[in-house]
Amino acid sequence: MDSQPDSSTSDTSASKDAARVTIADVARQAGVSKGLVSFALNDRPGVSAETRARILSVAGLLGWTPSLRARSLSSQRSFALGLVIARDPEVLGSDPFFTSFIAGVETILAPEGLALVLSVVPDEKTELATYRTLVADGRVDGVFVSDLRQDDARIPCLTELGLPTVTLGRPDQPSPFPSVSIDDTQGIAESVRHLSTLGHRRIAHVAGSPAMLHGRRRRDAFTQAMHAAGLGQGQIVETDFSIAAGADATRKLLRQPEPPTAIVFANDPMAIAGIGVAQELGVRVPDDLSITGFDDIEFARYVYPALTTVGATPMVWGRAAASTLLGLIRTGSAEDVELPAARLIVRGSASAPPPY
Repeated sequence: MDSQPDSSTSDTSASKDAARVTIADVARQAGVSKGLVSFALNDRPGVSAETRARILSVAGLLGWTPSLRARSLSSQRSFALGLVIARDPEVLGSDPFFTSFIAGVETILAPEGLALVLSVVPDEKTELATYRTLVADGRVDGVFVSDLRQDDARIPCLTELGLPTVTLGRPDQPSPFPSVSIDDTQGIAESVRHLSTLGHRRIAHVAGSPAMLHGRRRRDAFTQAMHAAGLGQGQIVETDFSIAAGADATRKLLRQPEPPTAIVFANDPMAIAGIGVAQELGVRVPDDLSITGFDDIEFARYVYPALTTVGATPMVWGRAAASTLLGLIRTGSAEDVELPAARLIVRGSASAPPPY
């Protein structure tokens, strides 16, 4: 009896054959040179519209798919972008800002077949060494620079390396790189005005790290808004932006003989920790204490009471940064991008203070 071929084996062989389709196969079937196929598949000039259409049609029929390794070798590109973050991994893991930012980046990279290389390092020295390694190994075509610092050493380092770069925010020094920025001072000022309009006079600020430009910028915006409201300097507690530091700062403020009736936090995770600490100490939010945050992370609206916060749209920031960096890599130049200013979103965690 004649044996029949196993259909599953045939299907597997067919899929392997399709996976092995090369530019040479496409060229042979289309009746053109391999060079012309390469030009057509990489959308380079020098191919007529009719020939390009024929080549693309043949490639589709044969099941040709681009090889990232081959593309890298032929174009001397890695088809990856880098993000190096110098923070404690535990602190980073508890901050949803970067999760949303990376999600925004991926919405741009994924359709392009590009990857994001993420490195979390302990300090600035390791950070600079990581950039040099990424360039030496040809692992990325460009990078995002976040958490800008005073006189940031990364700017001259990346300039020297010649690596296309987009900064998240504007450095406080000369920089050849385009920036994607958002004005976060308006949101802090609106938070103070909202609280003062409600009747608060003892307003404190749980600030971020003064080593980071956005931490210092939000702190200064708080101080200026307090003076503008006729409330003096206001009490400020500096932190590293972590949840634990936000909780500790809240305990310190609430255990004072004359605690604040409102606290403006520099980010949402610290503000949410502050709500928890207040409840732990028997302080009702918002009846005894009003709290505001910054970033409008997704679960800020689901805590109780829902968090009054400033919407910084990190996913939108990620999309804008990725588009800007890809434009810089492809054309050699890109304009600065100014996103809409972060604005206050009023929810349930802030109300009029208790009677003095």
